[in-house]
Amino acid sequence: QVELVESGGGLVQAGGSLRLSCAASGRTFSSNIMGWFRQAPGKEREFVAGISRSGGGIYYADSVKGRFAISSDNPKNTVDLQMNSLKPEDTAVYYCAAGKGVIVYTASRGYDYWGQGTQVTVSS
Repeated sequence: QVELVESGGGLVQAGGSLRLSCAASGRTFSSNIMGWFRQAPGKEREFVAGISRSGGGIYYADSVKGRFAISSDNPKNTVDLQMNSLKPEDTAVYYCAAGKGVIVYTASRGYDYWGQGTQVTVSS
């Protein structure tokens, strides 16, 4: 079992920045790929960014490319999401996810463990 705890959400004005952090504990060797997803009210959960901790790549959704950056600190078992140039449409609950795979999956079924989520609200 892997436990994931997100932090760093909040309210920010459009154009601002936030940094989300996800701390993994437990059987962290089962969390080679880690990702961030988000879900806005009335919408499906969508992939935002993912990283393979074994060097299998980093991937971003087209909607966040050039604005968001994902990074991991393997000794600390954390993964961060730096979000810049935020837009109102980035408003959502952001979820950290972890999976056993080698390559980054953009589908939620590729992840085995999920955090509780953290709210990000971008005002216009």
